[in-house]
Amino acid sequence: MIRFLIACDSFKGSASSKQVGEAIKSGILRAVPDAHVEVVPVADGGEGTVQALVDATGGRLVTATVTNPIGEKIEATFGILGDGQTAVIEMAAASGLTLIPPEKRNPWVTTTYGTGELIKAALEHGCRKIIIGIGGSATNDAGAGMAQALGVKLLDEHGKQIGFGGGELGRLRRIDMSGLDKRATEAEFIVACDVDNPLTGERGASYVYAPQKGATPEMLPKLDSNLRHFAEVVRQQLGIDVEHVPGSGAAGGLGAGLMAFLKAKLRKGTEIVFELVKLDEKIASADIVITGEGQIDAQTVFGKTPIGVAKLAKQYGKPVIAITGSIGDGADSVHSHGIDAMFSIVNRPMPLEKAMKEVEALLTSTGEQLARLVATLKKHSFDCHTRAGHN
Repeated sequence: MIRFLIACDSFKGSASSKQVGEAIKSGILRAVPDAHVEVVPVADGGEGTVQALVDATGGRLVTATVTNPIGEKIEATFGILGDGQTAVIEMAAASGLTLIPPEKRNPWVTTTYGTGELIKAALEHGCRKIIIGIGGSATNDAGAGMAQALGVKLLDEHGKQIGFGGGELGRLRRIDMSGLDKRATEAEFIVACDVDNPLTGERGASYVYAPQKGATPEMLPKLDSNLRHFAEVVRQQLGIDVEHVPGSGAAGGLGAGLMAFLKAKLRKGTEIVFELVKLDEKIASADIVITGEGQIDAQTVFGKTPIGVAKLAKQYGKPVIAITGSIGDGADSVHSHGIDAMFSIVNRPMPLEKAMKEVEALLTSTGEQLARLVATLKKHSFDCHTRAGHN
């Protein structure tokens, strides 16, 4: 019996991690009915992480009313895992760039207040371990809005709360932590962060990421200066140096804010997810590992899910095959990072829209062909060993 383990990321816009895995599993069993196939939804801490971990642990989704980056009320979803104690939040669900139209994007005024409201909702549901994915933000406020939503007072020289957005941070003079939600002081916060940008400077939050959030060239030096000022106030009043910590500049400085206000620890997203789903144990008992995501290209080697799966699999000496929607430029680089072979699900010329619409059928077909190949090679290997034994 061949033991397959399927650990794929979502195919963004068309299928969740679980849907991808189940479609591939269906194809494998069509070709090799007696195969043992286990599907483990995985992600890298970015989009799709909540759904993947909820699916993997038998958890549930929870919806809360929160404030979007420009102050409007919206519905946002987070996950509570199967243990009932761990929440998983994607900050982009409340404070993401895609939530506001291009003409309204402006990191001078956008806020992470809604992310704080999601954290508060998780605390209200009894969660005391909270994992936060911090990609895709519309903000540059160093998590100030998040902190305000949880009761932290950020005061100006007159003792009044500063307003929302990166443009207000320069007015910060005093941090009053006395109103912080007491439940937050009892909770453990882990941040899924796969970038190493510091809070300030040429590689910091403002210069690297703020332009895509609507910042003008003239705005960048001031935004960076405001973050530097924020870091100095935090250093003096909270005794925490967040300015140059790798990852503190993620999500417009939300990484720094989570460390400063909630004592959060920053970790690689894939490591967090793999631990929660016990991926190493499952790989150890598999014969072959199948991973994948919507596109594999030169960027895949920089911390994406398939590479994380492959590296872990190689620690156990397991072969790794990647299944993907499309194979882009530089994809061959994945072969030196643990992926032995890769296959595109697109089996004939077709528009992208058609491929996305038919993704599950295409995944099933690819899974079937892959399993036929593996079964044939296994049988051939057995036959060769048998003949060698007769010689």
